[in-house]
Amino acid sequence: MPADNRPKQSLLEQQAARSEALEVDVLIAGAGPCGLMLANELGLRNVACLVVDPKPGTAFNPQANATQARTMEHFRRIGISGAVRALGLPPDHPTDIAYFTRFATHELARLRLPTAEQATQSIKHLAGSWSAAELPHRVSQKYVEAVLREHAEERTGRRIEFGWQLKSFEDHADGVRAQLAPSSLQGRGVSVHARYLVGADGARSAVRSALGIHLGGATGLQRQFMGGKMFAIYLRAPSFYQRFPHDIAWMYVSVNHERRVFMASVDGRGEFAFHAAVHPHETPENWTHEDARRIVAEASGMADLDLEILSTGIWIAGHSLVAERYQQGRVFIAGDAAHLFTPTGGLGYNTAVGDAVNLGWKLAAVAKGQAHPSLLNSYELERRPIGLRNTAYARQFADSVGLFEATPELEAEGTVGDHQRALAGTALNAHVRREFNIPGVTFGERYDTSPLVFSDSAGVPPDQANEYIPTTVPGGRLPHRWLDGERSLYDLLGFEWTVLTPGHLNDAAQALAEAGTATGLNVKVLALSSDEAGALLDDGMLVVRPDQVIAWRGASAPAPGDLWARVAAAVIRPDGPPP
Repeated sequence: MPADNRPKQSLLEQQAARSEALEVDVLIAGAGPCGLMLANELGLRNVACLVVDPKPGTAFNPQANATQARTMEHFRRIGISGAVRALGLPPDHPTDIAYFTRFATHELARLRLPTAEQATQSIKHLAGSWSAAELPHRVSQKYVEAVLREHAEERTGRRIEFGWQLKSFEDHADGVRAQLAPSSLQGRGVSVHARYLVGADGARSAVRSALGIHLGGATGLQRQFMGGKMFAIYLRAPSFYQRFPHDIAWMYVSVNHERRVFMASVDGRGEFAFHAAVHPHETPENWTHEDARRIVAEASGMADLDLEILSTGIWIAGHSLVAERYQQGRVFIAGDAAHLFTPTGGLGYNTAVGDAVNLGWKLAAVAKGQAHPSLLNSYELERRPIGLRNTAYARQFADSVGLFEATPELEAEGTVGDHQRALAGTALNAHVRREFNIPGVTFGERYDTSPLVFSDSAGVPPDQANEYIPTTVPGGRLPHRWLDGERSLYDLLGFEWTVLTPGHLNDAAQALAEAGTATGLNVKVLALSSDEAGALLDDGMLVVRPDQVIAWRGASAPAPGDLWARVAAAVIRPDGPPP
């Protein structure tokens, strides 16, 4: 962002000096990927929002390390996919996932994947399950947050208020009254009157706690790997690449009886996010940087590897938890505040972005008077089943790798070791494709029980992790097409609503769009030729939502006003759209 466009000073500091309440449409507690994505969605729609977070800034530690293809499609929709894909690994760095007894010894399994440079071209030639506008990108959350922050500040015209925390709030019929305070507890607090509050404040969500919302599901699961305490090390070891005897990868997984570990490349030049399973008898709370070096040596088989410890921490694997409610009155929860994952499959961060996308367009429509407030009830109805679905998938992936038992014989020399490594290779090669080739999880989210969509359960394909079957049955993502081999269909959609039509139904599509425009909605008509559409529009027109989900399909809409009232909770006014 050009320096002259960035907000110059803290709005909350100014407001504290005035002793006046700040009025906003949406107050967002939490500036992780979910809160920052929501700010982008609202800012692009000119909805006044404020984001606060007690941290001093965006993440220092790598945290999540993989952005799924659907998340990249959403980043493309808001104009940041290129900026995100330029970060993380160098463009020619492999993105393989590889398994070893120890990094310096036997390779057991590998899934080869395209580099960032290759991904932008290879995606244009893929079909079937991987027919998409974007491929996944291996990039640390710390880089993604920085991009999201930059664009959120530009689009909202306000700084993300790091160093400020939500102290309390009250939900009233006319809005939420909240008290904010500096995290340092020095300086004056600020009162905020918001029409809505979103708690995107993480696993220990103060908003969720204040609402008395409980998490349900499974937790405390113990596995040899990905179940129980994990010790995280953010480290720098540039000489690793010279010492490593195999083809380099993006993720390295160590499988042996002494220490189970995964390590993701952060910058492709020597920084790594290293996560080690902790044995039940160990107390990592007392571990020092020397202990961290010892554990890296165990996993790598490189006792004298030169490395710098940047930070350490402890986290718990084995969660599969979803909040019992996502909304209470004018207050919502999203992201890790609403669901906790074991991070197999990278589903936590990506599900959080999906929450923000879903809630963003709905909050904006209600705030701008385009939709009835009842539209907001659909957020929980649509996203909570996705939370349950995705945590279940993550648990399956964690069981797949974590219940695989690594025995001492895996590292034995001779025929016994060779046999055990061959068995492990078969199991791990099957697992890595089960966890990391997941177009069905990525693209297959559906909202069939939502009151906003005209779904047809008989035509819905099965939900399978490793296969995605494109369909225009309302309730799911619009199937993607490349037009003329270079243009993404998604780039031609309207930012809000689109009526996608074959040429021979153009008049009907125009009438349907005009009915939506008359309610105040922004509706674009996109006509495709038969060559461009292929079989996509065999069932007639498609009404595509702002989140690229199909809401309706058909050859005619006898009551277009009723259609918009259902799919968008549009306010039908006899005297036309709001001013």
